[in-house]
Amino acid sequence: MLVRDGDDGLETFMLRRNPKSEFVPGQFVFPGGTLDVNDQVSEELELISVGLDDTKASKRLGVETGGLAYWVAAVRECFEEAGTLLAGIDGEELALTDPKVHDRFQTHREAIYSGELTIVEMCRIEGLLLNLDGLRYVSHWITPIGPPKRFDTRFFVARSPEGQRPAHDGGETVESCWITPEEAMELHEVGKFEMIIPTVANLEPLVGMGSVDEVMNWADELSDIPEILPAIVVASDGSPSVLMPGEAGYENALSQPPPHGSTQ
Repeated sequence: MLVRDGDDGLETFMLRRNPKSEFVPGQFVFPGGTLDVNDQVSEELELISVGLDDTKASKRLGVETGGLAYWVAAVRECFEEAGTLLAGIDGEELALTDPKVHDRFQTHREAIYSGELTIVEMCRIEGLLLNLDGLRYVSHWITPIGPPKRFDTRFFVARSPEGQRPAHDGGETVESCWITPEEAMELHEVGKFEMIIPTVANLEPLVGMGSVDEVMNWADELSDIPEILPAIVVASDGSPSVLMPGEAGYENALSQPPPHGSTQ
């Protein structure tokens, strides 16, 4: 979740997925994606990572090793999908306001997306350090049992760099906007801003927050972040509904998941 202090208060950057996408078509989402082999921890990767090493990252995620890869993937996917790179150069936050610099990094963005370039190679070329310390881990969601395509997802929040302007890629995502969490939730309620449950749930804590500083302070205070695994219940008429941990019937639904394909 990229956030900034806007004219109307706290805003978050949202992308609308291509309606032709296989996964959540037409939905508004945060920048993100899957771990890549090039995100895996290496000595060179740790050398270009500011504020975090694999030991600290793994401890925050509750895994033995390899946790740093999630932070790297978050930075890489944010760059690929939104064109925003959480990185610094010569002790300063990376700015892309110069048209020539912007165009050069747009070329890097396309090359990383296609696999022609890795984020480590880009950092080496440009003399960059990844600002992993600017990311805060805030939640962990797992796709309900039942659908054939499932995900185990970590959510992060970060302050959007002042010298960069995020934008959709025109492929996987076809629209983008800065929007207050309140407006996003209100539009979602009336069916004008489609979001899936994890997106809504991660926006909810931001409602009522007045600034990026407040968001980051809230994120800093989080600890023992639990796995959230919703459960799908299919009614007698075939219509599905979702139960969250702690709701009545959740444990029973979890022990008797719907058959594959029943929720598509």
